Amino acid sequence: MKKNLAEFIGTFWLVLGGCGSAVLAAGFPEVGIGLVGVSLAFGLTVLTIVYSLGHISGAHLNPAVTFGLWAGGRFSGKEILPYVISQILGGIAAAAVLYVIATGNGSGIGDFAANGYGEHSPGGYSLLAALVTEFVMTFMFLIVILGATDEKAPKGFAGLAIGLALTLIHLISIPVTNTSVNPARSISQALFVGDWALAQLWLFVLIPIVAAMVAGAVYKYLGKG
Repeated sequence: MKKNLAEFIGTFWLVLGGCGSAVLAAGFPEVGIGLVGVSLAFGLTVLTIVYSLGHISGAHLNPAVTFGLWAGGRFSGKEILPYVISQILGGIAAAAVLYVIATGNGSGIGDFAANGYGEHSPGGYSLLAALVTEFVMTFMFLIVILGATDEKAPKGFAGLAIGLALTLIHLISIPVTNTSVNPARSISQALFVGDWALAQLWLFVLIPIVAAMVAGAVYKYLGKG
């Protein structure tokens, strides 16, 4: 139960910090933080939770990470469902808080930092471009996570490597899909946007999980012997 609560809190912080920065601060007139600021916000949420709650739950904060660690032989299959449920609920709770804040000045929520492709991609990128982007970014994210947390890796630096990796991923892919690599993050925002966000949600749930599992299998092979 403590692990599940830690995953709930951690994912809550990731969605509130990352998506909150995109919805509230990215476009603020003249002093908005822009894409670089949003990228840093996502990275900082992960970095801070890894060092604060990682010793309790491992700080997955992401169903794709949970599946990837399982595929890599680092996580028990019987714990997958409780972790994923906790992550999704944490993301939804954060989106609910963000909704209250974002509508506090009388305006709507816009795209609410939801993920999308085609006409709902920030840069108008196609379904294929979005699919490839989400697969490759999630694959590399898991390779970094698995490598940084390997028993042979330098101790104490995993959180820094993982946080910086997520920052880099956002710097690359926000223009394409608004960056998911995390089904819980995508589900939470899509539920409040509805309509097109729910219709396109399948890509941001399926592709990150598949990519993470492939990465888990690849890293497991690399680590043999």
